[in-house]
Amino acid sequence: MLDPLQLTGEDLTAEDVWDVAVGRRATALAPVAREKMAAARALVDGLQGEHTYGVNTGFGRFVSQHVPDELAGELQLRLLRSHACGVGEPYPDEVVRAAMLLRANALAKGFSGAHITTVELLLACLDAGLVPHVPARGSVGASGDLAPLAHLALPLVGEGEAWVEGRRLPGTEALAAVGLEPVQLASKEGLSLINGTQFMAAMASLGLVRARRLARTADIACAQSLEALRGSKTSFLAAIHAARPLVGQGDSASNVRLLLEGSAIIESHRWCDKVQDAYSLRCAAQVHGASRDLLDYIGRTVAVEVNAATDNPLVLVDEGIVVSNGNFHGQPVAFALDTLVLAVAELASISERRVERLVNPSLSDGLPPFLTVEGGLNSGFMILQYVAAALVSENKSLAHPASVDSIPTSAGQEDHVSMGNAAGLKALQVLANAEYVLAIELLAGAQAVEFLAPLEPGLGVRAARAFVRTLSPRLEDDRSLSADIERVTDSVRDGRVVAAVEAEVGALA
Repeated sequence: MLDPLQLTGEDLTAEDVWDVAVGRRATALAPVAREKMAAARALVDGLQGEHTYGVNTGFGRFVSQHVPDELAGELQLRLLRSHACGVGEPYPDEVVRAAMLLRANALAKGFSGAHITTVELLLACLDAGLVPHVPARGSVGASGDLAPLAHLALPLVGEGEAWVEGRRLPGTEALAAVGLEPVQLASKEGLSLINGTQFMAAMASLGLVRARRLARTADIACAQSLEALRGSKTSFLAAIHAARPLVGQGDSASNVRLLLEGSAIIESHRWCDKVQDAYSLRCAAQVHGASRDLLDYIGRTVAVEVNAATDNPLVLVDEGIVVSNGNFHGQPVAFALDTLVLAVAELASISERRVERLVNPSLSDGLPPFLTVEGGLNSGFMILQYVAAALVSENKSLAHPASVDSIPTSAGQEDHVSMGNAAGLKALQVLANAEYVLAIELLAGAQAVEFLAPLEPGLGVRAARAFVRTLSPRLEDDRSLSADIERVTDSVRDGRVVAAVEAEVGALA
């Protein structure tokens, strides 16, 4: 069991986000964060009477409208109510939990002026398993994720809805169910809860962890398919990739070489007359590596964003001012999420081409058609390739970037928006599709390589095949493989397949 994650506002990682959102790691507000927050709150409390956006003004186009100080709390409550108008199906629980963590971490930086008790309640809800009901549509990613964050914040004041142990409850009942009481908002606190990029950043953080696992899985699946198709390992020689020293390409090639070590299959056809493999094998490191390099860029953006102050206005304690700004704009995260779609879609695309070679007797170098005995009576893996093709095709339709779009809002005050939420929702779907495709390649490769017995593949491929067999027995006579695909996909998503291989060969790049 991991110790509670201490939030400082400065050093959160994507892996931390995964541990809390998916692994249910506990959280706590670090002492240094409490000090920063107290100083920022003191500055906000000293602004009474001054015309300050978010403290005693309206919002958006109503920025010029003054609100009396005695209505400051009511202003913040009405802000949450008015902005909580999202529609459609809710975000997955893990995305909402990640957004709760990221919003708390942003407030912990001490640039927002929120009370410590407000953040403590947010973290207490997170630790207690209270998950606000947040519709996934309605954010344009400009003043951050206004509508989703408003839905996230409403249960803190005893309104909105939240899930507790599978029950969807009104906010007050949800808090009571976990032994908590609502908070009363003070000046600026409502705005501090909803102004930021936390839903975009949540999807980017969780997506990045999954995509990094997928990149390693792609190398594993490729190595297994290379063995089954009796391809050449020479395309992965270190000297080749040193001649084009792209980091991702070199890492992918290194992984495949490691996975193939000790292969009797590779050794058995060293002197065959095949000169070149198809691109989906020979160029795998180049394609996988290009995706890896994009993930590095995404990783740099996420590392900054999960520790960024994206509130408006910002409370600058050292300068003694509260100032309007544009840090809430989601363009950096929107670009990263659209890039995530491209990187992941290509891993699936080249994987599907390898599946086709495994099942197609015209391309598989002697493997049984569709990897089955008694073909005709059995269809074997025929339809798994159809499924992979359908998923890859869907990914293509989702790959158009959302971040190039913009529709002005708030009567033209917010005249350029990022559409980062749309980019994030697309990225989650493309990731899920790609995980299915890689699972299908792992299943097909495991079936295929066993036709080459008694020759054994390399140690890493043997480990991959053995792990797949713990989830899916060898296909002899036809059966529905949907459940098998789901089980292997789950292992791709949560990293178990990579962990099983690394336990045998050491860490993959």
